[in-house]
Amino acid sequence: MDEPWVAVPSYSAKSHQESLPDRVRRVKADLNDLTTFYNVSISDTRYTRLHSFLLNEIASLESIKFDQLSQQDKVDFVLLRNFLHRQARQLDLERARKDGYAVLVPFASLVISICEDRQRVEPMRPDLTAQKMHQIKLDINQIKDRVREGKAEVDKASALRAVDVVSELREHLAETYRFYASYDPLFDWWVAQPWREVDAALKTYVPLIRYQLAGMNPDVEDEIVGQPIGRDGLLAELAAEMIAYSPEELITIAREQYAWCEEQIKAASRELGFGDRWKRALDYVKRQSVPPGEQTKLVLDLAREGTSFVRQHDLVTVPVLADETYRMFMMTPEDQKVAPFFLGGPSILVSYPTADMPYELKQMVMRGNNRHFSRAVAFHELIPGHRLQMFMAERHNSHRQLFSTPFFVEGWAMYWEMVFWSRGDFFVSAEDRIGSLFWRMHRCARIIFSLNFHLGKMTAPECVDLLVDWVGHERSTAEGEVKRSFNGDWSPLYQCGYMLGALQLFLLRREALEKGLLSEKQFNDAVLKSNMMPIELLRALLLDQELSPDYEAKWRFYDE
Repeated sequence: MDEPWVAVPSYSAKSHQESLPDRVRRVKADLNDLTTFYNVSISDTRYTRLHSFLLNEIASLESIKFDQLSQQDKVDFVLLRNFLHRQARQLDLERARKDGYAVLVPFASLVISICEDRQRVEPMRPDLTAQKMHQIKLDINQIKDRVREGKAEVDKASALRAVDVVSELREHLAETYRFYASYDPLFDWWVAQPWREVDAALKTYVPLIRYQLAGMNPDVEDEIVGQPIGRDGLLAELAAEMIAYSPEELITIAREQYAWCEEQIKAASRELGFGDRWKRALDYVKRQSVPPGEQTKLVLDLAREGTSFVRQHDLVTVPVLADETYRMFMMTPEDQKVAPFFLGGPSILVSYPTADMPYELKQMVMRGNNRHFSRAVAFHELIPGHRLQMFMAERHNSHRQLFSTPFFVEGWAMYWEMVFWSRGDFFVSAEDRIGSLFWRMHRCARIIFSLNFHLGKMTAPECVDLLVDWVGHERSTAEGEVKRSFNGDWSPLYQCGYMLGALQLFLLRREALEKGLLSEKQFNDAVLKSNMMPIELLRALLLDQELSPDYEAKWRFYDE
C-alpha cells in the first residue's frame, strides 16, 4: 500500500493552466474577499490594494495569446478585460469624487485609522482610541458650525455623497465599538462614553448635510434623490456597455419608438370607440382590475399562460424545474413605494393595495396593476423572461454572471414582449394591445428621462411628470418608478437597458433566422446558454464574428 505522502505522476504544465472560465470565477472570488476585508469605501488603503489587484490582473490577462483561443474563450477574454478596466476606472472616479466632499468629513482619516486597526485586529490602545474619539467629536462639531454658518459650500451631488460617507463611517465605528465592548474592560472604561458622543454627533450631522447643503425638503417623506453623472460619465458607461451611440442619439431612438407606440395605441383606442383620445381608452383599461384577494390567482394564471404559449409554439426550452419551483410573495407597502408593479425572477412578487392604505392610493395601485397591464408583463417576469433567464444562468456558463448588464437582463425580458407582439396571436384584443403598448411607451420614457436627468436637463419631479403625461401613469406609480431609478444602486444606464437591449436581441434574432444559422428555438436557447454579456459580444459569439483583444463597440443596430 502506498504511503499517503508518496508523489503521484505529475500532470503536464499545460493541464495546470487556468482556463478563462476559472479565471473569471477566481477574479470574482478574489474581488469579493478584498472588498469584504477592505470595507471602508473611502480608505486610501482600500484604493491602493484594489488598484494593485486590478492592474496585476490586467497584465496577467494580456499575457495570454489571444489568437490561440477558441471563440468562447475570446469572448471571455474581452469580457474580463473590459470588466477589469471598468472596475479600475470606477475606482479612480470614486477617489476623484472625494475632493468634492472632503471639506465635509475632516474627521474621516481618524475614523478610518480606528476601523482599519480593528480590521487587522491590531493591539488596541484604549487610551489612544479615546483620544482619537475626542478629536473626532471636536472635528464634527466644528464642521457642523461651519455648515450652519454657510461656510462649507459644496454642490448638491457632493453633499449627497457626503451623506452616504458619514452614514457609512458611523456604521463602521459602531461595529468597531461592538467588537471590543464588554470584552476588554479597559476599552469600556476609556472608549464607551467618547464613542457614544461621536455616534450622537454623526447621527445629527447627516440631516444637517441632507437638508441644508443637499437642499432636500425635511417635510417631504421619501423624497426622490439622485446624482447626475454628466455627459462624459454617460459616454464612459455606454462604452463599457458596448453601445455605439451617444446619449442624444439614444433619446432620438426613444422618441421614434414612442411615436410608433402612439400610432398603435390610437388604433386600439379607435377599436374601443374612443377615437384618437387614447388616454381615455387607457383609463378604461386601467379600471379593469380584479377585486381584493384575487390578484394572486390572476398573476399565477397569466404566468402559466406565458409558459404554455412558448411551449405550444416551441419557442424556447423550458426545463420542468424552472416552471415547477418558483414561489409567489406579496409585496409590502414600503416596497411598493419603489416597485409599484409586481416583480419577478427567482420568485414572483405581487403588488396590490393593502388594507391600511388610504382610499385614493388603493385606487391608484389597483389601476396600475389591472388585468391587461399584468398580462403584458407576467411572462416578462417569469417564463420565458427573468425566471427562465436566471434559472439557465445558474446552469450554463455561470461564470459570466459577473458580467451582468441591464441590456442583457432586462433586454431579454422585454425582447419577449416584442416577440409576442410581432406574432400577432398573443395580444389580440384592443385592451391587451393597450396593456402591452403602455409598457413599451414606458420603456421609451425611461430612456428619455434617465438620460436627460444625468445630462442635467431634467429634474426628478419633471421625470415623474413625463411618466404621467406621456405614458399615462398613475402619479403614485410614476413616483415609484423614478425613485427606483435614482434612489437605489441601479447603474445610470439601467433604465435604457429594457428597450435598447430588446431592440438589439430582436435584430440579432432576425439576422440568425434570415441567414439560416439557427431556428427560433435554437436561437433563444443559445442566448440563454451563452449567459450574460453585452449584446454586441453575444452577436460576435453567435454569428462567429472576428474579435480582437481590445474590441470596442461599433454595431449600429438601430441604423439597420
